[in-house]
This record gives sequence, structure tokens and C-alpha cells, in this order.
Amino acid sequence: MQISTKLRTETYLKLVDQAEKFWGKDGARKDKLDQVRAAFKDPDNRWVKFINKVVDETDPHVAKMTMLNLGYEAFFRGTKMIRANREKYGCNIPWLILFDPTSACNMHCQGCWSGTYGPKHDLSFEDMDKIVTQGKELGVYLYMMTGGEPLVRKKDVLRLAEKHNDVEFSIFDNSTLIDEDFCKEVVRLGNITFQLSIEGTPDTNDARRGIGHYDAVMKAMDLFKKYGIVYGTSICYTRNNIEAVTDPKFIEFIAEKGARFGFFFHYMPVGNNAVPELMPTVEQRRKMVDQIRYLRSDKCDIGFFPMDFQNDGEAVGGCIAGGRNYFHINSSGDAEPCVFIHFSNTNIHTHSILEMLQSPLFMEYHKGQPFNKNHLRPCPMLENPELLREMVARSGAHGTNEESEESVEHLCSKCDNYSKEWGPVADDIWARQKHYRKAYENYAKENIESAEKLEFPETMEIKKEENRGA
Repeated sequence: MQISTKLRTETYLKLVDQAEKFWGKDGARKDKLDQVRAAFKDPDNRWVKFINKVVDETDPHVAKMTMLNLGYEAFFRGTKMIRANREKYGCNIPWLILFDPTSACNMHCQGCWSGTYGPKHDLSFEDMDKIVTQGKELGVYLYMMTGGEPLVRKKDVLRLAEKHNDVEFSIFDNSTLIDEDFCKEVVRLGNITFQLSIEGTPDTNDARRGIGHYDAVMKAMDLFKKYGIVYGTSICYTRNNIEAVTDPKFIEFIAEKGARFGFFFHYMPVGNNAVPELMPTVEQRRKMVDQIRYLRSDKCDIGFFPMDFQNDGEAVGGCIAGGRNYFHINSSGDAEPCVFIHFSNTNIHTHSILEMLQSPLFMEYHKGQPFNKNHLRPCPMLENPELLREMVARSGAHGTNEESEESVEHLCSKCDNYSKEWGPVADDIWARQKHYRKAYENYAKENIESAEKLEFPETMEIKKEENRGA
């Protein structure tokens, strides 16, 4: 049944009213909610049209579960719990947890550490259940899976989603193990979304991921569209594919296939088998900043929302790792501050989620964030490698790379020249932009005043509301 525009608008506005009641007297949020109200009242607003399109094409049960789990549990109730627990425990509490069900992968992509691990390690179902159960106690209602290839553990993934039907699961997937029966189970459960790995044209994709992979992605996309399953893309941009994966024609193509959002990841030279030559050039990254913003602007009408974690740092206050907004648990159970930072002091087999977040390396992250006043230089590895060296040394963290242990010096040395070259370019871009400091920053209390004193450009506009937590 087609829902009228008037009824949709009324429904959206009621949801905004409920959000305002839920958050109570929060001046900063009221301003944002008023902006959302104005957008919903505009029938020509690009992103309202986008939301309507997603609603129309999504299976009703999937849409309902996504709204309940991602909308209410994660965004509203979970966020309140997380903020309170940050104050209570004096450490980072994340909004999402990323974990690897397995190290096994049926692919061997060029420059990827994961494909070389082999089927050495798995998180047991009990391990994964512990992660989600203890995470929910802290307010975490969004869980992402990577690997390895998560669907090597397909039965346990579905079992976990069924047991924890009040949380949203999101899977980074290579598409090769998705079939009709699996899609039917995903629709029945309703609380799993996907990010499919793809890297541009058949040539640019299969050159790194192997012959036939592009066709597997196309098949998975068609199945997800057929069954009304929400999905996006996971795109690693490299020196070789960056133009292809940001070409508006490519973005329009994957949007027509049903992808509605996309995570763009800068290639990270992680592991002893890394290929530093795949790192984008400084000029390519400069263009990437502009291109992602264009794709999100009113000048572009493609029904696709892109996010670029390396260049969208200002939206999230810099580096989100170390539990500030997320952290990673590998298939051996080691708690790593980031999926790209393979060092740890703690393991799910011997520690609770809270103890992981209070471990020495995670507390180094907590005390150090933001790592740079320029949020176009957010990462303590890629753009500030001297900081990662110091944090690993102070915390006594050990290497956790499952292929072959990599020293922090070896890892960071691959980023030193890149950091020096990108730094002045990023500072030039930052100085020319207009900036807005969020009213609510998730930094350690002792860093909030320090962050307020950072030397931002004259174009900086600072909102004066209270700056506690995150």
C-alpha cells in the first residue's frame, strides 16, 4: 500500500517530537531537531526523498527491526546509557563494537593482511554472545562483523542475531557466500544489514580482489534488492582505484543496484605483506575530500550516502577508535583499539568488555584524543605515527597480527613520509574551511578545555553549549 506524502510527513514529525521528549532539556539537540523538522516539511529536500525511497524498497519487517534496533535502541536509549557510563567509569565507552567471527577467508586480496591469516582462529558462539551481552549492559546496540569472511560462520551469525534480536548487526562481506536461503533468513530475523566490498569497475575490482569477485557482488546486490534487505558498500580506495570508486557514474550505478550508503576507507599499509605503493597520493586525497562532499551536496541527486572515515573526521571529532566510538575484537579474542591497529593488552577470554576499555592501550587513546587539532589528520598511525609509537611503548601492548607479528616501528615507518607530505596540505585545506565545534565532544574531561583552546582558523565557529562526554 502506497503511503501518502502527508501521512509520511506527519509520521516523521511525530518521531521527531518523541525524540525531543526522550532527550529532555538539551538545547543543542533541540536546535538540530528543529532543523530536522524543517527538512521533513520540505517535499523537495534531497534526504527526505532518500529516506522515502529506502522505506519504499525495504521489506516491512526489516524496516521495522531497523527502526527499533538502530533507531530507538542504539541512537536513543543506548546513547543515553553510553554517555552515563562514560561519566561513571571514566573511560571510553563505544557506540559500536566490531568483531571477527573468524580469521578464515575464501579470498586473497592484494595488500590485505586478513586473507593471509588462514583458518587459524575463531571466536566461539559463547565468545560472541559474551561480547554482545556485556556490550548491551554498557549501552551498545550496534555490532559490526568483519574478518576473515564473517559468513564462513554463517550459522552462528544467524543464531547470534536471533538470540539478540534487540540489537542491529552489520556485516562487512565479500558477497561470495550470499544465496537465496540466506536472504530468506535475514528477512525473517530483520536485524542484519550489510556492507559489500567492491572497488569500482570489473577491472579495478578484480585486479585486487581476484577474477570473478565483481560478478559475485552483482549477484549479491540483486538478491538483496529482490528481498528488500538494507545494504551498502565497503570501498577501500587505493592509488589505483580512487578515481573509479568515486566517479559519479559508478556511485549512480551501485545506487541503482540498491546500495544506499557506503563506507570509504583509505588504504592502510598494515601487516608485513602490506603494499605501501597502494596508498593514495597527496593530490588524490585532496581530490577525495572534495569529491565526497560533492556527492553529499545538493548539487548531486544520487540516492546514496557516502562516508569517508579518514576525511570526515570533523563530523565525529577525530579518531573514533580506542573505544571512543568503536573498537575491534579479532578472531583470537584480542581487543584492539582499531581494526587497523594490531596491538593489545587484553582478551575477551580473560577480561570483560569494560576491563578491555580500561586496559592500558585503550586508556592511552582516551587520554590522547583528539590526536590532532586538524580533523583531516585524525589517525595516530597514518597522520600522526609518532603518537602511536609512544602509546604502544607506554602501554606495553603486544602485537596481535595473526599472520606475523609486526612491530610498531615497522608499521609506523611506512606512514612517516605520507604523514609529512599530507600534513601541510591538510592544514591548508582546513584553514580555508568553515568549522563548527560540536556542543558535545567525547574526549577525556582533562582534554575538553585543551580542545577548546586549540588554534582553529578564524573561520571557526564555536557553539558554547556544555562540552561533556561524547
